[in-house]
Amino acid sequence: MNTLRTLEQTVLAEGREWTRARLEKRLQEESAALPAVCPQSGEPLRNTRWRDLTLETVAGTVRLRVRHGYSEASQAWVCPARPAWGLPAYGRMSPELEARLAYTATEVGSYERGARMAERWGSPVSDNCIHQHVQRLGALAQDLKLPLPKPPPKEPEFSLVIMMDGWMARERGPDWGAGPRKKDPQRVAWHEIKSAVIYRLEQRVETSTGRGLLLEKYIVATPPETPPVDFGSCVQAEALRRGLGRAKVVYVVMDGAVWLWELVQDRFAEARKTLDFHHAREHLQAVAEALHGAGTPEAHTWLDGLVHSLRHGKEVRVVRKLQELLENSPARLPQTQEILEREVNYFVSHRDHLHYQEMEKAGAPLGSGAVESLGKQLQGRLRGCGQFWMRSGFSHLLRVSVLVKNKDDPFLWN
Repeated sequence: MNTLRTLEQTVLAEGREWTRARLEKRLQEESAALPAVCPQSGEPLRNTRWRDLTLETVAGTVRLRVRHGYSEASQAWVCPARPAWGLPAYGRMSPELEARLAYTATEVGSYERGARMAERWGSPVSDNCIHQHVQRLGALAQDLKLPLPKPPPKEPEFSLVIMMDGWMARERGPDWGAGPRKKDPQRVAWHEIKSAVIYRLEQRVETSTGRGLLLEKYIVATPPETPPVDFGSCVQAEALRRGLGRAKVVYVVMDGAVWLWELVQDRFAEARKTLDFHHAREHLQAVAEALHGAGTPEAHTWLDGLVHSLRHGKEVRVVRKLQELLENSPARLPQTQEILEREVNYFVSHRDHLHYQEMEKAGAPLGSGAVESLGKQLQGRLRGCGQFWMRSGFSHLLRVSVLVKNKDDPFLWN
């Protein structure tokens, strides 16, 4: 007796075969209607002939007859159907199937798991096949020029938020394959992946439990060892695509990394800049522990008072109190004095980036949690247990992941 599952599988297979046959018929009709001209020059092809083309699609394998001919302008044999359908030379996979495999590869933990997932949704391919396609698409993404989205005719006012941070990725080091006799081999190399999140302030909402949620966001992440100036250019380009030039206010929220603040001053000088509140609190905690000892009641009391002042519009008083620690300092241990000088100078350098009460009144974020969350998401795919990447493989998958998350991956086939 057929179970419900068996019946459902049978009907799905019948529908899949109907879709495959219909797609095959439509493609054959289009192939026959295409003019026998060179796609680049428009000149008629010579010595035209029909050849077989087997194409793997989401619906299954389709078998076609497509025209080929010799192009005098290109001095090569060409197939007009390939550029018309967005197929690369010698490509045997449809753009839609390739797009689904690319998406799957960016969401699951490995290419092997991606292959198992593809088999479950009806397109059995090998993990090596998915890997090859991601590498090809990642190479295309490197030189892809994304267009500026056209703004709506009547666009309401909006503010733009930009957050930037970095996280560490694991690559194969220069001595990855070294034998046991190699002294102090460097088998693993760690590199920072510079990342950014861009969203409109109006897209920031809260759930019923008070948890923050972004309805729409866009990301930037660049390959290892990307110079800060190039990363800044990428962030600025993506921000312009998302309305930087039309935004009423631009907010930038980051931690205290010096290179980030130099980048912001270069690319977003007019933005309202905020030091991540949680990082500010951590630096105040370092002062409290240096003065009163880690975990002591005195340290907690001192820290709570300054954090409250910092949070409620008294940042000038906080910075002044920190400065007084150095101006009226008793004899201290050298290491304690070093910590105080470092942390006080830190807050003095960021005294214009501590206006947390004003930010809260404007509905703007006080911390850079969104970009830290992005780092965790990317690490889930790119820094899994046992993953040690080569530079090309890591960079290609990272570029495809960014396009997929920004919903810009269709431009790879357009």
